[in-house]
Amino acid sequence: MRFGLFGKGAADKAVASEAATRIKADVRDLLGLPEDAVIAVNEILCADPACPGTETVILVMNPGAKTRAFKAQMAMSELTCEALAIVLAG
Repeated sequence: MRFGLFGKGAADKAVASEAATRIKADVRDLLGLPEDAVIAVNEILCADPACPGTETVILVMNPGAKTRAFKAQMAMSELTCEALAIVLAG
C-alpha cells in the first residue's frame, strides 16, 4: 500500500500537481482571496478503517488572519468546483 505522493510515477505526480493548481485557483476565486494569501492543497490516504480512504486537505493562510483548514472526502482529481464550493461553505 502506498501513502501520499511517495512512490508515484512522474505521470501520477503531474496529474496531482495539475489538480492542486486547479483547486488553488478555484479556492482563491470562491473565497475572493488576495494574491498574497497562501493556499496549500494535499491529498492524504488514510489507512484507518473509519476514514473515507482518500481526502483532500486545503489550508488557507491569509496574512493577518487565522489559518483555515477545509477537508473534502475525495481525491483531488475528483474535487469539482461545485463540490469545492460546498466544502468551503461548510
